[in-house]
Amino acid sequence: MEWLTCIRTAVEYIETHLEDDISVQDISDRLFISPFFLQRGFALMTGYSIRQYLRNRRLYQAAVDLRETDDKVLDIALRYCYDTPESFTKAFSRFHGATPSQVRSGAAANVFLPLTLSVSIHGGDQMEYTISPMFPFKLIGFQKIFDTETSYAEIPRFWDEICEKYADSVYAGNEPANPYEQALVDNCIGEYGVCIDDIGDGRFRYLIAGKYTGGEIPEGMVLYEFPRGEWAVFNCVGPLPDAMQSVNTRIFSEWLPGNPEYEISGNANVEWYDTVNGEKTDPDYHSAIWIPVKRKG
Repeated sequence: MEWLTCIRTAVEYIETHLEDDISVQDISDRLFISPFFLQRGFALMTGYSIRQYLRNRRLYQAAVDLRETDDKVLDIALRYCYDTPESFTKAFSRFHGATPSQVRSGAAANVFLPLTLSVSIHGGDQMEYTISPMFPFKLIGFQKIFDTETSYAEIPRFWDEICEKYADSVYAGNEPANPYEQALVDNCIGEYGVCIDDIGDGRFRYLIAGKYTGGEIPEGMVLYEFPRGEWAVFNCVGPLPDAMQSVNTRIFSEWLPGNPEYEISGNANVEWYDTVNGEKTDPDYHSAIWIPVKRKG
């Protein structure tokens, strides 16, 4: 499905199911797309996560119902998928700055209308990228599960944790002191960051990884194999995380909507980091984003 059409269809699906207990997984299943890519693209194109958009639309419609009907607060709360009047009142008051009874009595409420999406292409498919066919390859790494809505803040802390536990010592020139440090050295763990969307419910696996060269897999570490396929490779130049976030935003807001040949394939993407040359804070630091793709049609 063409990317802008995909996001518009997601909005339409939400609008017709405001009173239903739907999840991100339900929406992605309807669109036949990975929840991870759907959520990332939705947030970059609209400024809202899917769950945030759904919550805001329900709370606005709840305010409309309070003004235009005599329905009880409990009935309205249940209608928009709140389990109790207390949880509904808390969310409603936080969003509108007034309680349901105050809004029913005439207090002002926030307006949150359905999104109308358009896109202005700056560069579009002219973004610098290469399409690279790749044979199957295996990565080994440290794994943690993240929620899409909080991952941007939590993943850097995961990197800090792994570096402090296993990497700082060997980077300082010391010999590996345990199987984890040995695996880190043997497989250059830290060259890749991998998002794998195979859990559902708004969560995904993230690997701090390296290309597997064989040998022992320490307990708790994981292997992940990518099948043969084509990848769109976007080079990033500049200090992290700004350079990579900027390119990532352009991929979803410009390249995907404007590209006439390729669309996303698969359920994982890769971040590549230059572990040999320079520091991640350098103005000319080199990194890249790899997106699995297939030709349209």
